[in-house]
Amino acid sequence: MRYSATLPHSPADTALARLTRAADKGRLWWAIAAALATRKGPTRRAALRGLTALAGASVAANLIGKPLLPRRRPAAEVVPPARRLEARPTSSSFPSGHAASAAAFVTGAALESPRLGAALAPLGAAVAYSRVHTGVHWPSDIGAGTVLGVFAALATRHWWPLHPDSRAHTTHPADAPTLCGGEHLITVVNPSSGSAEDPTDEVKRLWPHAVIVYPAAGTDLRSQLTTALHTHGGHVRALGVAGGDGTAAAVASVAADTGLPLALVPTGTLNHFARDLGIGYLADTDRALRAGSAVGIDLGEVEVDGASGAQGPARRWFLNTASLGGYPEMVRLRETIQRRHPKWPSAAIAVVRTLRHARPLHVVLNGRHMRVWMLFVGNGTYAPRGLIPSHRPALDTGLLDVRYLRADRPYSRTRFLLAAVTNTLGTSHVYAQRDLAQVEVTILDGNRRIATDGEVGPLGRRFRFRSRPSALAVYRPRNPAP
Repeated sequence: MRYSATLPHSPADTALARLTRAADKGRLWWAIAAALATRKGPTRRAALRGLTALAGASVAANLIGKPLLPRRRPAAEVVPPARRLEARPTSSSFPSGHAASAAAFVTGAALESPRLGAALAPLGAAVAYSRVHTGVHWPSDIGAGTVLGVFAALATRHWWPLHPDSRAHTTHPADAPTLCGGEHLITVVNPSSGSAEDPTDEVKRLWPHAVIVYPAAGTDLRSQLTTALHTHGGHVRALGVAGGDGTAAAVASVAADTGLPLALVPTGTLNHFARDLGIGYLADTDRALRAGSAVGIDLGEVEVDGASGAQGPARRWFLNTASLGGYPEMVRLRETIQRRHPKWPSAAIAVVRTLRHARPLHVVLNGRHMRVWMLFVGNGTYAPRGLIPSHRPALDTGLLDVRYLRADRPYSRTRFLLAAVTNTLGTSHVYAQRDLAQVEVTILDGNRRIATDGEVGPLGRRFRFRSRPSALAVYRPRNPAP
């Protein structure tokens, strides 16, 4: 502290004073996170994980550490007058909340993107040192805050495992025609998908010969696309889609029914399927089209029957997930909250809100009578195995990921929430996870609607889920983009 105080006056005094004020209440890191979140992939995940770690470190430092470990701050006279802050903090000096927040955000960002973490590390160190330079913290306060921030960032992995950047595995190559400039291609473009700009101009630039179809309001997209296929006769050799998961699922179902390969352009908000496939941009898809490179992936299928007035069972394909009970509401609510908040807190909030108003289902699941709050069926085995299934390591497992929360066990919702907080869902007696090739669910207390890939589906009483191996051919480059 004495050594820092003897440093000669320089422009760094003003810069460090401004920096320490900018970092008050984490404002500096929120601003940086907002800028990082504009880019997809590891950069956006780094921003979200950094903010999550920052929140945990701030709570630990300011609401737990400071009240339990009171310590007087250095006297104002310790440093020269030019360095002193106009509004000196009055809370306990130990530990440093600024240092904890800086270390938490930088470490959290580094877990997702080591290069980004290295770039932010000098700024984090400067924020931490600024508290000593301005005379409001002892060096040991900074050290304790830094350790606390690092541990808070590392702790996020307990609930939110790191997302691998590698694309999902599949061992099934698929036959697909080589197409240049969008020849023999019908492409559905959804301008309203996600928060990105309308992709029409970019699609027309790379695929000038493609036939573009826009979803019509009030019209079923599958029927609209089927009509377009009949109009163009046998000239269509592939289907394309530029949109989010919901639009992609509708086009993929038509592609699977007609045996045409699918060219995917992710322009939605979350793009779960595109992330698993390893497709990030239109250029990736165009590269695969020109090379005729495609893979076969599994699809989920559900047959729905038992609704009054239905003419035989209704069949639906799903790319990602299908769900009954509270899961559809929970997923929609989580994705809405997640646009402004980190992922696992968003999931926790959505689960609590959904379970408060959920109504249990009395079902027969593969011959077993039980009551469940919600049922989730994933196309393929999802990871991690806890609360937030976020990605699929493989797209050719031939299995469904079946998860349900039982309602016929005492205090099942409370036990579920405790297991989610402690990350012990794998050993919970109220939450089950199974990998099955097929599952049949019969609802005994009325008809319910099913949700597939985030869209509400038909009303029914009996639901038969199956995995359909290699049911869809999708264009994908042989090698991931550098």
